[in-house]
Amino acid sequence: MRVTEIRGHHVGFVPAPAIGNARTMIRRRDFLLLEVATDTGKSGWGEVFSSPDAAAAIIRSRYAQVVIGAAPARYRALWEHMVANLGYDRRGPAMMAISALDMALCDLAAQERGVSVAAMLGGALRSDVFAYGSGPFITEGNDPYGHYADVIERALKKGYRALKPRAGVGPRADGAMLAQVRKLVGPEIGLMVDINQAYTARAAIASAHRMEASDLLWIEEPVGPEDIAGYAEVAKAVSTAVAGGEALASAAAFRDVLVAGSLSILQPDLTVCGGYTGFLGIAALAAAFDLPIMPHVFGTIVNHQAALQVASLLPARRGGGPAPYPYVEVDISGNPLLSLQGAVGPTATGTLKIPDLAGTGLDLDAARLEPWRSETWVCR
Repeated sequence: MRVTEIRGHHVGFVPAPAIGNARTMIRRRDFLLLEVATDTGKSGWGEVFSSPDAAAAIIRSRYAQVVIGAAPARYRALWEHMVANLGYDRRGPAMMAISALDMALCDLAAQERGVSVAAMLGGALRSDVFAYGSGPFITEGNDPYGHYADVIERALKKGYRALKPRAGVGPRADGAMLAQVRKLVGPEIGLMVDINQAYTARAAIASAHRMEASDLLWIEEPVGPEDIAGYAEVAKAVSTAVAGGEALASAAAFRDVLVAGSLSILQPDLTVCGGYTGFLGIAALAAAFDLPIMPHVFGTIVNHQAALQVASLLPARRGGGPAPYPYVEVDISGNPLLSLQGAVGPTATGTLKIPDLAGTGLDLDAARLEPWRSETWVCR
């Protein structure tokens, strides 16, 4: 099997209404879905959810020539070759480009062997994984949390047993919102919050103290990703676990955070940290520090399927919630690019089934992207 061409599909949609977090309102969501085609007719898929246009330019100008003609089975050697040519851009679009290519190459390498990515990488430790609903999201207006009860009730009816609402409006408002949510869902549902990098360390600590009584599993991204000292200050001051890492693009970045004692839960994103190959390097660090790790995922069906594969490889860690970690995040905001293979949601036990099919278990035809596609390019 050899790579014959790379196809870039730029897709996106407009959330209606706009969804938000404490830092920004999301009025459009854009992605690069990368299709790596081979001489066997098989294709592997990767994704970029942040900086899709910049990552596409880097693939076309720098990395396509490395991958075209190569055997996908050499995915690790190709990853090392590409990383060696990152230059100064070690945590930005270039690493996202490598991430998408690695995801697609691993997908193809597993398809060539007729096994799942998880089987190719050593074998799954589980056949299903606990799901948590990512949402509700902040809305514009005088009552940004006012709709949370309705969204949460719908999520509970769909079978979610853990939810991650967005917080960060203000410490007092955060505390009141979480108290209402905990009263609504009862004591058995797992709750965590995502502040999306919006607070200073001092504000994050104040908010965490007000939310403490609501029995949270974790507080996610309380401060900016480069503020290692701020993360450490929050971690030392609060009893709730601090989670983060979706914006960190290398094992070296996670090493710095871990040495500082800044995180209790690691959340690398496969589309940011170097795909499967990069993720597994970070997982080795998590094991060395005896910390739980789980994939961050907030994009299309491509990253979702990849997240299921990598989650099956991770050892269980007990974090005090309704199930041992790892968990896998599911966007509950209404995302048509997540439901390209049908609705995504938990089983009656609150879990997601991990596909034991060739590659990542994707059944994706590029023609299905047409309603959301703005551009397609090809490298041969």
